[in-house]
Amino acid sequence: MGMQLQCKDVSLGYDGKTVLQGLNFMISAGDYLCILGENGSGKSTLMKALLGLHPPVRGEIQFCGDVSQKEIGYLPQQTIVQRDFPASVQEIVLSGCLSRMGFRPFYTKQERELAGEMMKKLGIPDLGKRCYRELSGGQQQRVLLARALCSAQKMLLLDEPVTGLDAKATHEMYELIAELNREDAITILMISHDIQASVKYASHILHIGGRQLFYGEKSKYLESKVGQAFLAMGGTSS
Repeated sequence: MGMQLQCKDVSLGYDGKTVLQGLNFMISAGDYLCILGENGSGKSTLMKALLGLHPPVRGEIQFCGDVSQKEIGYLPQQTIVQRDFPASVQEIVLSGCLSRMGFRPFYTKQERELAGEMMKKLGIPDLGKRCYRELSGGQQQRVLLARALCSAQKMLLLDEPVTGLDAKATHEMYELIAELNREDAITILMISHDIQASVKYASHILHIGGRQLFYGEKSKYLESKVGQAFLAMGGTSS
């Protein structure tokens, strides 16, 4: 599998303060990377840097192969405001196509077909005309995942994708993400505080805490001191 992203000696920060340093890791096509760390460890800062919203203080983030920074699908952590968004499901899913529309004020037939395809893939083909805020939490996350897939189908960045979901919806969301990774070969980068799910689904783990504490294959993480200590704690809240 070809390399898609590489962080070389990256330090991140803002207002003259370094939040995260010594990042050296790479992501290949088809990887499922979970980014673990306690509160204030720099997870959100790293996510912003990968999305191009926050340039590194030093080092470089390189995209390569068939992926550019503009071709990342992003599923943000849900907020109360987003849950109450007064738009139809179809409008939200289609808005994932905006990044490649330029100044065109309408969606093409192909974009509408893509939105329909992604909704079908995620098991919500009949929800198009429904109002987003009337849906269950699990349905809302499927809508946002369909939107992210309309934006890009090579790499997805997911920020705590099961926040606020009940046990059944949480399991279904994890299984959906794993299926996208396994069957569609979509590269997954997921910020998580759920170490049990991380060690079940991920192929690779990046553990940070102001600096890079571990990067490598999941099996090696489970053997490492940092992995065993975090597992013993059961992970931490996000």
